[in-house]
Formats: sequence, C-alpha cells, structure tokens
Amino acid sequence: MNIRLATRGFTLIELMIAVAVVGILAAIALPSYQHYVKRTARSDAKSALLEDAQFLERNFTEANRYDKTAGGVNVTLPVTQSPRDSTAKYTITVAATATTFTITATPVAGGLMAGDTCGSFTLNQLGQKGLTGAALDVSTCWN
Repeated sequence: MNIRLATRGFTLIELMIAVAVVGILAAIALPSYQHYVKRTARSDAKSALLEDAQFLERNFTEANRYDKTAGGVNVTLPVTQSPRDSTAKYTITVAATATTFTITATPVAGGLMAGDTCGSFTLNQLGQKGLTGAALDVSTCWN
C-alpha cells in the first residue's frame, strides 16, 4: 500500500528566501528612486528659474528696468514655487533693482529637498548660475 500525501504551499525556508530577495531588491531600488525624485525636483526648479529670468528680460525690454513694469508697478514673478501644481519643494523669490536681478529657488523647510546637497539655486541677469549647498561645484547641480 502506497500512501501519498499531497503537499501544497511553501515551506518556511522558501518563504524566508522570497522575503530576503524582496528585501534586497527594495534596498537597491528605494535609494535609486529617491535619487530620481530629487533630480526631477531640481530640474523643475531650474526650469522655473529660467522661465522667471525670461519673464524679467521681457519686462526689461519693455520697461528698461527689472524691478518695475512699464506702468511703474513692482514686478511679480509668474512662477513662485516649484512644482507649480502640487506641494511646493522650492519657493522662488527675486531680488531686483533697475539694472540687476537675482532669482533664488530655496528648498521648503521640512520638505523633501530640505537636506539636499545642492541647497538653493540662484540665477542672475548675466545668466550666472549659483547654489548655496555643499555640492562640489555649480555644474554638478545645474547639469
């Protein structure tokens, strides 16, 4: 007489191996994903700075100054946060005089980008790009 027991399911060892594989994949994928999200947020902030700079240059063409419109009203930037449509990761401000401007994208305190090595991005009327973080050089964060 031959009795066969039908076995179904996983053994504990097989389950532990599967959990270990998932854990290793998550440990590799999560930092990569976070790096991608931060890189995307930086890119969006830089685009907003360039858009604001373009706006100020158009204003300068019309009013012959950066700080006021042709009607004498103080200039307000079209983009004041990045990203525009969701929770702000950067706030964008301008310091302008009649002949100069510096636009700054500052990470929101307590937000995703608060501890970013690039820190705040700056752009002035000469097209000079800068940053306030601990990154090695400007091209590391601006490119």
